[in-house]
Amino acid sequence: MDESATQAPPPRIRVLLLDDDHFMLELLTDMLADLDGADSARAFEVRTESDARRALASLALDPPGLLICDLSMPDMDGIEFMQAAAAAGFGGGVMLLSGMDSGVRKAAERLARAHGLNVLGAFKKPISAAELQAALAPLRGQEALGHENLYNLSPLSEK
Repeated sequence: MDESATQAPPPRIRVLLLDDDHFMLELLTDMLADLDGADSARAFEVRTESDARRALASLALDPPGLLICDLSMPDMDGIEFMQAAAAAGFGGGVMLLSGMDSGVRKAAERLARAHGLNVLGAFKKPISAAELQAALAPLRGQEALGHENLYNLSPLSEK
């Protein structure tokens, strides 16, 4: 009997996308769906949110395995959101996205790590499909096909 036929598909990764830009939410949802297309079973269960306070409430009720968060949002920015998520004990993976310069992204990544979050990287918006696939590889049990996250500061080597 074929062993692969008896194995259950890997569990789906639940993803929460947080961005105040509805176009970015649609783009990221489509990109994750395209990554699903490479697998025989859907790998992602995607939920979108444009309001940081509602997203924070949903973290406690239905925590995702992955949070993809914009840094620049009204009312509660991504940094405040990350601090609140860490204080609430969020243990999933975190990807930060921003159109801001690399210094801001690096600082946000350091801060999120300092709060104990599992940061997969901080990326310039819009993230490319290759960057997204490479960043998600560890969560999906894959090797990162030679793509590097230029903003991944692990391990931290500078003060």
